[in-house]
Amino acid sequence: MKRGFLRILPWACALVLAAGCGGGGGTRPEPRPQPQMRLTITSVEPYPGSFGDVGEYERVRGMLQGEVDPRDPRNAIIQDLELAPVNDRGMVEYTAEFMMLKPKDMSRASGVLRYDAPNRGNVLTEPNLATAPSDAIYFERGYVMLYSAWQGDVPKSSPNRLTVTVPVARNPDGSPITGPYRAELVPAVPTPVMSLPGGVFNGTMMPYPPASLDNTQPGYSLTKRVKETDPRIPIPASDWKFADCNTTDNPFPGTPDETRICLKEGFDPDYLYELVYVARDPLVMGVGLAALRDTISFFRDAQADADGNPNPLAGRITHTLCQGTSQSGNAMKTFLHLGFNEGRDGRRVCDGMFAHVAARQTNVNMRFAVPGGGGGLRTDHTAFGQTAPRGLAADYQDDVAGRRGGVMRRCTQSNTCPKFFLGLSGTEFWQLQGSPVLTDALGLRDLEQPDNVRIYYYSSTQHGGLGGLSSISWSPSSTVYPRGTVAEFNDTFRALFIALEDWVVRDVPPPDSQVPRIDDGTLVRPHQVTFPVMRGVKWPVDGTPTEIPEFQYRALHNGFKLLDFGPQYIPEDESGIATYLPPHYTGRDYAILVPQVAPHTGLTLAGIRSVAVRAPVGTSIEFNYVANPAWDDLANLSGAFIPFHRTEAERIAAGDTRPSLESLYGNQAGYVAAVRTAAEALVAERFLLQRDADRLIQQAIDNPVLP
Repeated sequence: MKRGFLRILPWACALVLAAGCGGGGGTRPEPRPQPQMRLTITSVEPYPGSFGDVGEYERVRGMLQGEVDPRDPRNAIIQDLELAPVNDRGMVEYTAEFMMLKPKDMSRASGVLRYDAPNRGNVLTEPNLATAPSDAIYFERGYVMLYSAWQGDVPKSSPNRLTVTVPVARNPDGSPITGPYRAELVPAVPTPVMSLPGGVFNGTMMPYPPASLDNTQPGYSLTKRVKETDPRIPIPASDWKFADCNTTDNPFPGTPDETRICLKEGFDPDYLYELVYVARDPLVMGVGLAALRDTISFFRDAQADADGNPNPLAGRITHTLCQGTSQSGNAMKTFLHLGFNEGRDGRRVCDGMFAHVAARQTNVNMRFAVPGGGGGLRTDHTAFGQTAPRGLAADYQDDVAGRRGGVMRRCTQSNTCPKFFLGLSGTEFWQLQGSPVLTDALGLRDLEQPDNVRIYYYSSTQHGGLGGLSSISWSPSSTVYPRGTVAEFNDTFRALFIALEDWVVRDVPPPDSQVPRIDDGTLVRPHQVTFPVMRGVKWPVDGTPTEIPEFQYRALHNGFKLLDFGPQYIPEDESGIATYLPPHYTGRDYAILVPQVAPHTGLTLAGIRSVAVRAPVGTSIEFNYVANPAWDDLANLSGAFIPFHRTEAERIAAGDTRPSLESLYGNQAGYVAAVRTAAEALVAERFLLQRDADRLIQQAIDNPVLP
């Protein structure tokens, strides 16, 4: 885009008539210019295969250079937008990369535009027909699949990573804005130096530079502790520096470097380090949400860009379905919560929305925002992303914080709420504080969800992965039990996405919500969960059968404290300016509840119970424990698997109270029959596609578990 002279918007002139800003007396103000969009297509290449009546697809890559009007009330919520530089049209500029999969012949497209939000710039949900051939259904149904960047601190570290360039906020006099910033440094191995911004989830993002390399100034500190709950041990400023260093030719204090921390004693992987410093140059990160809003609207509605370059989808899109997975699913909830599902024309942007394995929101609209953060018991325990409401209803009442209003408050006011799916794995309950979307803040009663909402809990699953026995691995030095769950939700998600399409496009109601509940005893306090005895079974470690420790339930879970980030922070919107870092604990907590398990199998009772849960070969557990006993922590985003004994004699000898494969199925034919029955039931319930049912049945035939 051709850039004009950048300046800070003269707000006094923007808010009054031109006559009051030096214009001629009585003259009418000129019409305010509208934001412009310019499209650049950088490549078009064939996509392998041909898909039924739709035929061939192609992959389109490019970028959109757009403008955000700081005078538009729909943009007023964007933090620091008034401090962003503007061009000679009075607009704030951005550039967003995109990738698109579209029918080569758009006359064969179905009219459905599916937008998938990248996760930290990574396209995680592009169909991979080699590993998931059933994803061909999206091509066969004529979808256009769009992936476009929204997160402004993603580095262009690989050609396929999607980035959006957003402005840096400056003081009105042009000087740098500074403020407090906090980062966790979590070493995996001993090392003398660590890179910023740090964090288990946020570590690959672009860091905010320090205002000064002089760490002796007020506002700079480095501490360490073993557990999250341990007292912080201060590290003297003389023992750490903003610098690069090593243990050979560049020892401490190293070479000054605003992107790294050099520690004299070296970073010890047994410790959790917390860095607080005065940062500068905050990105106006919320511009990414406006860019996303306008990108989807452009591809849905526009005939051409501001220069007359044609929209490759012009006139062919009738419905938009938006999806995000994990962090980007949280971002889609934030997009909705902050009002960005209302387009500049007042229309709904996303007709349907699927926030998949997304329990929280994303911190994308704060000064010095951290959209790449996560949550956990030991690391990221007090990270941003957990102060915005979990409840979805517009009139949701938060009795812990004393606030009213849920995720859909703004879209209800503007009549732009989408038909909304929320998907939850077990990880969302144990690690990511998921239950408050289902209950009141005190955990005393089930919430009634809005009519436009369905919530689906994927029984006995972890946060991601392929599932199946081949997905289970075990390093006893890392986790107490074999890592992973045989139960998975990939097949379920596929069927649900088709149900969302049917609801949006054809007004066919989707299946009812499938969630654990307080009133039927399937959603309980962690100490109320009762597992069976599980012991005496083995799993290979580097090819050697190794005995799995007897399962010991510890009720470990990530609690949910009400945190105070300071008087300039707006907790209900994850906006404003955080001045308390680390945050202050208010002494109030939200209730965390978890799914109850069946006492005979250890598999959860509620939710969408997949084939692997209805015809199990072992217990998929929704959490796992780290092997290091000093940490008292859950394995990050991971579950555990403990197989059933094969025979009744083995089970009885071990004292395992779960059923054996022999008692469940008798023989291999019985197991295949159970898989067939489960698959057919799930197809009838619309939680499994027939093609996936056929595949799972064939897998059971091809992979015997019994003679």
